[in-house]
Amino acid sequence: MKSKILEKSIEMFLNYGFKSVTMDDISEQLGISKKTIYAHYKNKTKLVEATTMAVFELISSGIDCICELNKNPIEELYAIKSFVMKHLKDEKSSPQYQLQKYYPELFHALKKKQLEIMQECVTNNLKKGVGQELYRSEIDIDFISRIYFSGIIGIKDEETFPHDVFTPNYLLENYLEYHIRAIATEKGLKTLQNLLSKNEN
Repeated sequence: MKSKILEKSIEMFLNYGFKSVTMDDISEQLGISKKTIYAHYKNKTKLVEATTMAVFELISSGIDCICELNKNPIEELYAIKSFVMKHLKDEKSSPQYQLQKYYPELFHALKKKQLEIMQECVTNNLKKGVGQELYRSEIDIDFISRIYFSGIIGIKDEETFPHDVFTPNYLLENYLEYHIRAIATEKGLKTLQNLLSKNEN
């Protein structure tokens, strides 16, 4: 039952937001009493924590699997983007924004874990890209990996990028292209162009 509660909560929180979904909503959807939920999760904060960490682990392991496929670094970034968007369901409810606003301690704990995982992933991607002459050899890998993470967090700020103007997919797509164009060699730009043309078709 605990895993069913977790699965349903992930689905509802991603679709409707942490603030909007109540314990009553979840119990009604599952056809169980609230008491059953509280037997597994002592309060809503504990349930929100369990769901955010479960999604984090799912996405982290998926990214690891993509990295093991040994794609070229530019294709790898686009494959990760597609995987993340699929599992976050286009982030209809701005989960990160809501987490930051209503559960700041959870948000900061998650952000720290995200930085550790993403920095390793992006650093490896950058090193591989330099080695394959797709990225410029003189780039500062530590700086670029941090600025990339900072940008990924930044484009999710709903006050700066309101969702009625920019969809999450649009933001991620354009940020990724912006990132690659900033560090790519001529060879890298050709690879990017081929990938973008393929995606359009």
